Amino acid sequence: MIQASERTDGMTLSGPVEVVGTGLLGTSVALACRRAGLEVLLTDASAEHLATAAELGAGRPRLPEDAPQLVVVAVPPSALGTVITDVLVATLEHGTVVTDVGSVKAAPLAGVLAGAPTQVHRYVGSHPMAGSERSGPSAGNASLFEGRPWAITPHADADVAAVELVEQLIKVCGAVPAWQTPAEHDRAVARISHVPHLMSALVAGRLSGAPDNHLALAGQGVRDVTRVAAGDPRLYGQIVGGNAAAVVELLTEVRGELDRLIEAVGSGDAAALDGILERGVEGTRSIPGKHGGPAVPMTSVWVTVSDRAGELARLLADAVASQVSVEDIRIDHDTSREAGLVELVVAQRRGEHLSDALESRGWTVQR
Repeated sequence: MIQASERTDGMTLSGPVEVVGTGLLGTSVALACRRAGLEVLLTDASAEHLATAAELGAGRPRLPEDAPQLVVVAVPPSALGTVITDVLVATLEHGTVVTDVGSVKAAPLAGVLAGAPTQVHRYVGSHPMAGSERSGPSAGNASLFEGRPWAITPHADADVAAVELVEQLIKVCGAVPAWQTPAEHDRAVARISHVPHLMSALVAGRLSGAPDNHLALAGQGVRDVTRVAAGDPRLYGQIVGGNAAAVVELLTEVRGELDRLIEAVGSGDAAALDGILERGVEGTRSIPGKHGGPAVPMTSVWVTVSDRAGELARLLADAVASQVSVEDIRIDHDTSREAGLVELVVAQRRGEHLSDALESRGWTVQR
């Protein structure tokens, strides 16, 4: 039980904010805090990363006499529990609140409970659902979290004031707080991130060493399915390993579904195959729509576009002129000529209107 004298007082986020780890996420948090006018202190085991982040205006190196109000730990997943514990011990005198931006939450909390149990009330885990294919401080962006969900995962012993301070950080970064327990968070990210990444890696692995005449047929579909498989294997191995229980539970479910799929295809059981495919369609419909609202039925309008400079801009301008909101855009490059197919994703009810409007402006629409 936390005694009243041990609890942090109600407070407003005023800084300094210390960021431990100046990679993509840490530097982005620091830049967002600087944008809001907060003093930011930087710590990193890499002198090169620290210098780069400071040069980018993310803050200044922390000095021994500095007393941060809030520390954000942004180190690799395997180091989270140890670093968070060390920070809690080092800041005991100042009652500093500590959070982290790791992609798993139960394991770091267990590390804190083992290493600094009397200080666990000052720790509140969090996880921004944002990132980039780039890494390092140079990839940092103050707007990385704008409008993105950011999980905040208070545990039973967390100080209310500490939780509120972390929520203020999330809002300063422009993100939207999503409240979950650590265990709920880990099950959620296993479902929507970790297992999809592993499935993507398995599919992409079938392409390694494939005959050239097979790969020559590759189109946008296989690129979509395998895109996330290009992530850093060592980093993602740490992430998955830190969430092993939730990931294994879901992988076991997928294995059962795969066995049923093999049986349906092998036996020619059309009804069973249709059922599996329809469940996949239902899953895509479950993904929240824009602004977190209900999913809206979408359709794709495919337009042939030459590789000449300015053609893509002209297509988008004509789409705007048609008064149809384009929700997403993808490009499937043609390997046999200097052209490609541009996929404009729009609300289903507006697809035919956009097709007609673009054709009237001379575009070739694939119907």
